[in-house]
Amino acid sequence: MPDAFPAARPMKPPMPVWTLTVTEARDVTPHMRRVSFALENAQGFEHQPGQDLVLIMTGDDGQPGRRHYTVRAVDREAGSLDIDFVLHGHGGPAERWALSAKPGDTLKARGPRGRTIIYPGADWRLFVGDETCLPGIFAMIESLPATAKAFAFLEVADKADQQPLNAICDVELEWLVRGGPAEPGSRRLIDRLALFAPRPGRGHAYVIGETSTVRTQRQSLIARGFDKSQISAEGYWRRGRQGGHDHIFDEAEMAARMGTRG
Repeated sequence: MPDAFPAARPMKPPMPVWTLTVTEARDVTPHMRRVSFALENAQGFEHQPGQDLVLIMTGDDGQPGRRHYTVRAVDREAGSLDIDFVLHGHGGPAERWALSAKPGDTLKARGPRGRTIIYPGADWRLFVGDETCLPGIFAMIESLPATAKAFAFLEVADKADQQPLNAICDVELEWLVRGGPAEPGSRRLIDRLALFAPRPGRGHAYVIGETSTVRTQRQSLIARGFDKSQISAEGYWRRGRQGGHDHIFDEAEMAARMGTRG
């Protein structure tokens, strides 16, 4: 009898490619620079708050590279979108590009993509992250209706990096000021999350930021009774990685996912 092979997984359709043309660039805070773009065919831009674009830009090696950046805001009627770039001071390709961006400059981008979005059915939502995910978290909270309840713990380098949140929902926002550069495995958000008392009803937690910190936060929530389906966890950065995001799974989940790939 011939060997039985698992059915091939369907190919994902290619992500749309967009040409973004800079219209304005300005500093929102000392460590955050907002670049506004004109977007052609904006009515076809299928985006949900929290999703990102894959920006194609030249890396340090001179070769085209990919950098994932969350869309801060999009206006389909005006044909415009904003992307916020964190200014780490490391002088990486994306930071250099954002600092030198001027009207008329263009970027190619693919997407939107990503599963860190607002899911229906939650009685309340919790958002935890550092400055790298501030644009995505703000975009998600600002998309919630007035009847929604949200909590947010956000870590930034300095008090001057705090931003106003233009939300209509009932949100309790707490800033955690680091007083210096971000470090992998920071305990501030982990310890603050441990003190959070889940509210009645079904909650949904969004834990985003440095990969090892997010993994610890996810494990903490599961240990406290959160179902895995109630947690959206994504590593936006980790030391030594250039571009891309990490989807956070435990070993059993990873084994199951690899098994389905045959």
